[in-house]
Amino acid sequence: MATARSGVLYLVATPIGNLEDVTLRALRILREVALVAAEDTRRTRTLLSHHKIPARVVSLHEHNEQARAPELIARLLAGESVALVSDAGTPGLSDPGIQVVRHAVAAGILVVPLPGPSAFVTALVASGLPTAPVTFFGFLPAAPSERRRTLDAHRAVPHTLVIYEAPHRVLKTLAAIREAWGDRRIAVARELTKMHEEVFRGTVDEAIQRFTARRPQGEFTLVIAGAETRAVAGARDGAAAGAGEPHEAAAHVGETAQSMLRAALTEGIAPFEAVRRTAEATGLRRNAVYRMWLALKQETAR
Repeated sequence: MATARSGVLYLVATPIGNLEDVTLRALRILREVALVAAEDTRRTRTLLSHHKIPARVVSLHEHNEQARAPELIARLLAGESVALVSDAGTPGLSDPGIQVVRHAVAAGILVVPLPGPSAFVTALVASGLPTAPVTFFGFLPAAPSERRRTLDAHRAVPHTLVIYEAPHRVLKTLAAIREAWGDRRIAVARELTKMHEEVFRGTVDEAIQRFTARRPQGEFTLVIAGAETRAVAGARDGAAAGAGEPHEAAAHVGETAQSMLRAALTEGIAPFEAVRRTAEATGLRRNAVYRMWLALKQETAR
């Protein structure tokens, strides 16, 4: 257990992009601690080098946190203070660190959080949507069936929802949101605090069109409006009646696919690529998507 000589575990928030977005207190702590435990040692060394901090860095990521935690606790109990950082933002918030904090708390070690940058909060306040209450998901499950169950379970939530997503999955996630929650208002934030920062505000369908036409790049934060009161009531009534849900879900998927194909057609994207992206995002068979593409081409040719 901790003694009067035990070190302190500092949870240090680091920039999500712009290296100037770090507090004076964070810089002081990073200079003073015996060790910096970092999710991505390369990114952390870039930050430390930028601010001329000669710190000792060890890796702490999702694959080694369980094994690394006892080592860090032993050093803390021996009197060394440790700064825990993620590759960007606040450690432990959809990033490694929770297990180390739990071990430290159990050992009676002082845990001191240093507030600072977070993509979640940054995107939320820039979204134009209500900021409280809010449900934060972090990253949705990667498996389509688990992702769908998660979205279905939160369909009737009446307040703002926030989701993190990687660029190669963002279209699939937008399509899943459209299918499960309908065409709600959304703010899609990417590359926050960086040179190519963008906050797109519109509907889910409009977001799908935009990022089908433009290859998604950068880390994404999706801020989605909650269910409207009437929509919630309708969902409950439909559930009580037990009818129409499969048909409605299929209709949403078809609408999403058509929206993506229209955007691709407008931007002149090659048919093969448009069909591939749409099929991957919606889960529809490619031959079915190709028939939609042909029908849309015929419509525009009239």
